[in-house]
Amino acid sequence: MRIPSLRLALLSGLLVLLPPLGAQSPTLSLREALGRATSDAYSNRVAGSLHEAARARAAAAGRGVLPSVRGELGAIRTDDPLGAFGFLLRQRAVTPAAFDPAGLNRPAARTDVGTAVIGEIPLLNLDAWSGRRAALRAAEAEGARADWTAATVQLEVVQGYLGAVLARERAAVLAAAVAAAHAHLRQAESALRNGVVTPSDVLLAQVRLGDLETQQRSADLEAWVARRRLALLLGAPGDSAFALPGILPDVPDDGLVADLPTIERRGDVQAASLDAAAATAAATSRGAALLPRVNAFGRYEWHDPTAPLGGRPMWTVGVMASWSPFSGGAELAARREARASADAARTGREALEAGARLEAAAAERALAVARLAVASTTRGAAQAVEAHRIVARKYEGGLATVAELLDAQATALGADLAASRARHDLLLALATLRHVRGADLMPLAAQLDAAMSTPE
Repeated sequence: MRIPSLRLALLSGLLVLLPPLGAQSPTLSLREALGRATSDAYSNRVAGSLHEAARARAAAAGRGVLPSVRGELGAIRTDDPLGAFGFLLRQRAVTPAAFDPAGLNRPAARTDVGTAVIGEIPLLNLDAWSGRRAALRAAEAEGARADWTAATVQLEVVQGYLGAVLARERAAVLAAAVAAAHAHLRQAESALRNGVVTPSDVLLAQVRLGDLETQQRSADLEAWVARRRLALLLGAPGDSAFALPGILPDVPDDGLVADLPTIERRGDVQAASLDAAAATAAATSRGAALLPRVNAFGRYEWHDPTAPLGGRPMWTVGVMASWSPFSGGAELAARREARASADAARTGREALEAGARLEAAAAERALAVARLAVASTTRGAAQAVEAHRIVARKYEGGLATVAELLDAQATALGADLAASRARHDLLLALATLRHVRGADLMPLAAQLDAAMSTPE
């Protein structure tokens, strides 16, 4: 399905565009581009940071589930009768003189330096367990979203890479067409000097040459922009010195569309399912907040009038049950809100799955259309090249006008560019189908790189 005709002209155009051999940079393969984007693309870096933040929130949700330990150090000075006598008790410094009524009523200011280690063990916190489960599902959802972001970046890189190669190929074809137009103009000028043609033939050739030169400059600009857009996708907008292949190859799609994953394997669908699970767990947590909580605690502490960790230590252990069945209705409203949010998350998941199935069906049909377009444009390009050759021979023999020759050249050029665009669209359709089905694009990149590295 290649276009053997015009190949020499195409290579000539490439030689016009390429820098000297010693100045060339290594060719950037599609697999290398995908590898760079995995770690450096802006979207991937943002998604990775969001995933890490979600994991941190999930870790913080263990507060009501896992034991905790904390330390306290404080110094207090007071002449409050109750506080001052309490300090004596805690410091184990009570003597018979401490019970003197005058001293009890009007004690001197006393200082207490307290040091304590406190441990807490949650025993029955059903809302905390459900809240932690919700946070874990939310973190997993963020991870699935990061995976889908990476897959989307893969598709964007493939699209940018193919677009940059196509733009380069188009510029090369137009450069070859400009060279051919110069040759046609020289032919017309020679024929005019020999009295074979009229001045209108030369004027038509000059108009055609000017049009082609304008198209070439536009194609050069498009190739320049496409290269820098690809660098931006790779997360290195200042690094566009890489070289690209000259033409887009034909890549057989055998095996690239077989045994694709189901829609449920897509990262965004998995994220939506995990979001629904997190919202359901959050609703359960809101409901469990109406139930009693039971927690154990323990204190080991020291009290001294002058220094931390002074005096004889003391300990306290206990179990505390608490229950807040009604706090003005706020907890009931929160439960209603959580349930509504869970319903919305489940509905969103269903909508996303339906949209994903539609995308997959559309991608399959687009691939079929792209295959037909490649076959049609390849055949048309070969026919147009042959027609151009025949008209060129007739023109050399004086049997065709320069207008016919220029029309044939324009038809051949348009057919060649259409064939290149069709190959681009087929490759992109393959990438899109694999993407919307949740498959990796590296196998496609491997085939494309192998095809582009194979000699003509």
